[in-house]
Amino acid sequence: MKLYCESLINYKRWKTRTVQVGDLGVGGDNPIRVQSMTTTDTMDTEATILQSIRMIEAGCEIVRITAPSNKEAKNLELIKKGLLKRGYSVPIVADIHFTPSAAEIAASIVEKVRINPGNYADRKRFEKHDYSERSYLDEIDRIRKRFSPLIKICKENGTSMRIGTNHGSLSDRIMSHYGDTPLGMVESAMEFLRIAEELNYHDIILSMKASNTQVMVQAYRLLVKTMIEEGMSYPLHLGVTEAGEAEDGRIKSALGIGTLLEDGLGDTIRVSLTEEPEAEIPVAKSIVGRYEINGSTSPDLTEIDKIDYDPFFHERRKTKKILNIGAEVVPVVVGDISNANHITYSDFGQFGYLYSPKLDKWHVSDMAVDYLYIGEKKINFEIPGTLRLLSKNTIKSNDNRCLPIFSSNQIDKINPKEVTFLEILPDDNLFDKIKKLPKCVLILSSNSTQRLPIQRQFFIECMKRKIDNPVIIKRNYEGYNKEEFLLYSSTDIGGLQIDGFGDGVWLQSENNVSLINDISFGILQASRTRISKTEYISCPSCGRTLFDLQETTARIRSRTSHLKGLKIGIMGCVVNGPGEMADADYGYVGTAPGKISLYKGQEVVEKHIRSEKAVDALIKLIQVNGDWIDP
Repeated sequence: MKLYCESLINYKRWKTRTVQVGDLGVGGDNPIRVQSMTTTDTMDTEATILQSIRMIEAGCEIVRITAPSNKEAKNLELIKKGLLKRGYSVPIVADIHFTPSAAEIAASIVEKVRINPGNYADRKRFEKHDYSERSYLDEIDRIRKRFSPLIKICKENGTSMRIGTNHGSLSDRIMSHYGDTPLGMVESAMEFLRIAEELNYHDIILSMKASNTQVMVQAYRLLVKTMIEEGMSYPLHLGVTEAGEAEDGRIKSALGIGTLLEDGLGDTIRVSLTEEPEAEIPVAKSIVGRYEINGSTSPDLTEIDKIDYDPFFHERRKTKKILNIGAEVVPVVVGDISNANHITYSDFGQFGYLYSPKLDKWHVSDMAVDYLYIGEKKINFEIPGTLRLLSKNTIKSNDNRCLPIFSSNQIDKINPKEVTFLEILPDDNLFDKIKKLPKCVLILSSNSTQRLPIQRQFFIECMKRKIDNPVIIKRNYEGYNKEEFLLYSSTDIGGLQIDGFGDGVWLQSENNVSLINDISFGILQASRTRISKTEYISCPSCGRTLFDLQETTARIRSRTSHLKGLKIGIMGCVVNGPGEMADADYGYVGTAPGKISLYKGQEVVEKHIRSEKAVDALIKLIQVNGDWIDP
């Protein structure tokens, strides 16, 4: 079954046409390429050259540089010559927004131009329009006239192009016709792609970027489905836009990019972090590294010919509710304390529970685990009321908050009338027996060498057999360092969450327990399946940025990190401003040097605030709208 990828359960990379970016091949049988973008002022030639060199030496294979106007586009020639003079011939991409003339200049200088179909021929005014079939075709003709000169120059110079759709900067025309949807993102690109094909120009790479990982994954899948239907096979540039910084940014990027790579989709990637661009490269290389040897270490699985879920729309697998697991309840998190020598009150702090001896009370954080595995240990004190324990001891406990876990070879010992937990492997093939255990929560166990498809196959089989027991996904990452654990678990667990699979997460690793806990909740947050903290939609710096993004993000985070569930967009310029904050509740956007505008949703509410006063003004805006709580 080939909906959008070669196989849902066996890793097979989707074979695209090869596009040359200078001397570098993208797509086809070429390796998955790694790229990034400079953050310097493009008119500062020397600074841009030096930063590009740092990126290249870190492993960057394609360097993107912003060209917001004609003068920056012309200066790309000096930057390119400076790099060549120093012995660096990595291809350069000109990043264009709003200015077709800059794209046309750059196309005769650099190896590739990136255009945004949402603003190349349109200006976004957030206006609703009603189009007849004729008037919509007239709009396409207008785009053709605006776009054709660039195609002509690219063909003459052997320049490739990325048609890069961004979720938040869809044109008013697309928004009016398709809405703010993955389908709208796809059609935004396809309008331009069809024109290029009419003009016999095929050196094109496509992207569907969003800060919402669900939207991002769905848009790429739908794009491939559309291309397959229209006989196209263009390479894909993958990225989660405005992923943010530190652990959150890495989790979000690995979740979105990795989910698609597991599908066999993706020919070049960029990890967008609010950090120096050379810091993005090791992260990107680590994500791609899993797919360099045939993409997977999993054995070939029996192909699926039919699925009972929609891969282009997020809907959680329907299950019964057992205790607080399954149905409409957010996915639970399981912590593991089984290796502790002697369990005390203080051990619970790393799982989000702090005990006050003076008050004899527990403080429960927003990232407190729901279940704690104690193995064969015993706890001789009163546990928090919101917590349940899981025990390896299969003898029924007098404490109804301590529940037994059975292994697959003990399945016949389970009393179907009692709530129990059963740990199984994806290939145990116990489906017929599971159907007779209506009160059993399944723990689907797997190690890190068994990749996402083998667990996805299990969920598909459950749906086929009408098994509605809730499932906790358990994975062991022993032998991996901190960054590998973070990135790989984000893909493995997050990818299943994107498809609506999994009612809980249980991660095991040699890393410290607090980190495991943070990553577990971070994955659920990034997949939008359980919100437990403030989310920052923060763009990576580039030459358009009008303030220090890293410093400003840190300042805003220090004041607002307690606002659980709130989404704050922090954007360096108007390109990544109101449109790119499609998901944000509030926005902080650079509009001129030293000047900030504040947004509520996509509506500007205060303009041109001095930057030194802007964070305070943001806090006041949140307070006025009733979304503030004291820390």
